[in-house]
Amino acid sequence: MSLPVHLVPALDGVVVGSTVTVEGDEAHHAVAVRRLRVGESVVLTDGAGTSVTAEVASTGKRVFTAVAADVRRVAAPAPAVVVVQALPKGDRGELAVEVLTEVGVARVVPWAAARSVAVWKGERAAKSLAKWRSTAREAAKQARRPWFPEVDELASTADVVAMLSTASLAVVLHEEASVPLASLALPADGPLVVVVGPEGGLTEEEVAAFTAAGASSVRLGAEVLRTSTAGVAAVAALLARTPRWG
Repeated sequence: MSLPVHLVPALDGVVVGSTVTVEGDEAHHAVAVRRLRVGESVVLTDGAGTSVTAEVASTGKRVFTAVAADVRRVAAPAPAVVVVQALPKGDRGELAVEVLTEVGVARVVPWAAARSVAVWKGERAAKSLAKWRSTAREAAKQARRPWFPEVDELASTADVVAMLSTASLAVVLHEEASVPLASLALPADGPLVVVVGPEGGLTEEEVAAFTAAGASSVRLGAEVLRTSTAGVAAVAALLARTPRWG
């Protein structure tokens, strides 16, 4: 049985025998919801490459302490994969973030595409971004990732163009493209950027702007996938050709 994973702000300087204190909502969930008890083992991570297996030493209302039994620090996975995700309608955005986190992306960039049905403005934008970030955090714990993905602020098309111009490889998923994703040669290192359009599809102007910035317009196959699943399919296809999944 896998040990429960809890996110802590920092694990700098933690060695075997160190006592780590976990507070706030993370501790409340562990103690009040999961009924964490003294003597149980947990995994603590800072989401930045350090994971600590520890034994619970004490519990409180919104706090628990644990003594480190094993400390592991790992480098960030390479090549890094970034997904620019057009805003989907309903809860499909959280679904996309969840599966992208599980498959190992380093960064998710919400994008306000021309044909996105959902609109992030004002208070709704703040709440929606918070949901995406919370989803990424919980999915990373479930996937036992030592490195948690970043979820950016909402990007405009101009922001995406600037990002694509600096990528080692950038692809735009487009059902009308003639080039298969699998035919592209992968660079030795990243970042690899994948752009996923909205339910209504990409506009000609968006495709033109992205390809002018150096991205390749590609297709996955004959099937047309939902925006919430196209990204994870593309990322899996890319990672299968890298040492990360080799």
